[in-house]
Amino acid sequence: MAAHKHGTMDITEQQKTFGGFVRWAVRVGAFCIGVVIFLAIFGS
Repeated sequence: MAAHKHGTMDITEQQKTFGGFVRWAVRVGAFCIGVVIFLAIFGS
């Protein structure tokens, strides 16, 4: 078994994936808030 050295793994793909997830979550959250505000204003 190879010896593990802390901090040597390339994590650029994981960082890109996490960034995309955060961007997606912010957009979906903003959309949901917009829908709630729309329904509060125009709902009966």
